[in-house]
Amino acid sequence: MRAGLSKWRPTLGLITAALIASVIVIPFVSVLFLRLYENQLVRQAEAELIDQSAILAAAYRREIVRAAPNAFPIGPTQPAYDPAVSQDERFAPIIPALDLTTSAILTPRPPSAPAPTAPSPEALEIGNGLSAIIENTQRTTLAGFRVLNADGVVIAGKSDIGRSFASIGEVRAAMAGRFGAVMRQRDEETPQPPLYSISRGANVRVFVAMPVFVDGHVRGVVYASRTPDNILRQLYQERTKVAAAAFIVLLSSLLIGVAFVRTIARPMRDLAGRAEAITHGRREAISPLRHYGTQELFSLSQSLMTMAKRLSDRSDYLSTFANHVSHELKTPLTSLRGAAELMRDAEASMTVDERRRFLSNMLADAERMLVLLDQLRELARADNPRLGGSVTVAKLAEDLGKRFENLEIEVSGGDAGLAMSPENAGMVFGHLLENAVNHGAHRVEIRAAVSGPLAQVVVADDGSGVSQGNRSRIFEPFFSTRRGEGGTGMGLGIVDALVRAHGGDIALEEAARGARFRLRLPLDQPSIAARKSWFFDMLEKLRRAASPTSNS
Repeated sequence: MRAGLSKWRPTLGLITAALIASVIVIPFVSVLFLRLYENQLVRQAEAELIDQSAILAAAYRREIVRAAPNAFPIGPTQPAYDPAVSQDERFAPIIPALDLTTSAILTPRPPSAPAPTAPSPEALEIGNGLSAIIENTQRTTLAGFRVLNADGVVIAGKSDIGRSFASIGEVRAAMAGRFGAVMRQRDEETPQPPLYSISRGANVRVFVAMPVFVDGHVRGVVYASRTPDNILRQLYQERTKVAAAAFIVLLSSLLIGVAFVRTIARPMRDLAGRAEAITHGRREAISPLRHYGTQELFSLSQSLMTMAKRLSDRSDYLSTFANHVSHELKTPLTSLRGAAELMRDAEASMTVDERRRFLSNMLADAERMLVLLDQLRELARADNPRLGGSVTVAKLAEDLGKRFENLEIEVSGGDAGLAMSPENAGMVFGHLLENAVNHGAHRVEIRAAVSGPLAQVVVADDGSGVSQGNRSRIFEPFFSTRRGEGGTGMGLGIVDALVRAHGGDIALEEAARGARFRLRLPLDQPSIAARKSWFFDMLEKLRRAASPTSNS
């Protein structure tokens, strides 16, 4: 029943934690992956717009420097600090900072407004040249560009030339000398497919406004925009990897389900079925499960099966015990009833001697029932004794000598201490000596020896012993070879029950003469401590004897 106890099995808590972690982590990782990847696409679009705008701003700056002084208006002085620009000794990079989770998504870009002041003809001519560059760039990058002067008026781009974007927030920031980047809702004439609703980044457009500085003043603005790449299109392009990831997730979920069923659900279902079968009296169900799964289920199953087996054995014991008791009591009761009926029916014709004989028989039967009841109480106490206490073998032999004065008792190893109360020990050894006397013994030898945490006690007598055919039944309650002499057959059963209740055992051994019983009983704690002290003292003496300095 206890086979496989040392085998490692995962605990129920470990499996539950793993399952909960899997349920939590898988959706979290999926959402986090989509959100991070979607945000990365926005950052990528912003970075590309910054790079392209920087190149176009360099070309625009060169044209401003070459143009007439009055061709372009002069804006504010370049600010000393721009939070979007990372300054060092040689470079001034602009780091993409838009974030889908923290940055606001503004309304669609407002339309351009009429310009209060028209750009100069020279500026429009320069813008016409830049428009050709913008158009060629847009075919490749899919980005929209507009080149503005310092007043926010468009001089180059696909449309809106001569109109003003000065009212737009990111353009106003660039006109003041600060880089501006925002996300705005897309203003599409056709609605997006419903599937796009799962992607927040599919409905935004990135706008970048970069100031153009000449001689420390704002002289223009490059205003660019682009829609970030769509995550669904990216997933489609990576469909092989996505399919592999989905397969792994499905496989992992399947394995988790199989592990849960195998380690928890199936053993619990099997255990519940066994419990139901045992409830209906099917004793063949009291057997190990085919698969335990977890350490907790293994321990639970072992405990339940052990409990069921003990209850079944106890039920058999009680049934057999009740049959024995009823049989043992039925005989004297029948005798008492018969004698009483005979004395009642033949009272007039019965002589005094006959009446005395019948009364003596009735008293003997009553005495037998009293003895039987006393030993039944002893057996009940032996099954559930009060544990604790201690007694030495020498003290026990002294008490037994007073009870059995006609019996010669020889003791060896009397200093061994037994972890039993004097009353329980007296009951165990008293029944053994009484059994010896009943079988004609005159001398009993009690030899005790300590073996680890147990005391080995041999009780040998010189009586008639136990026949070979009765050796296997001597510990059965109510089994007696002296029934005609008043024996109840419960003495050795009481001894066996008491010894087992104290964690020991008793066995009948082969002997040349008489009966020989070997008992193994637990030692009391002081005796164990004394033996350890004696052992270490002996080791210390041997060490000193072997030391070279001891001979000096």
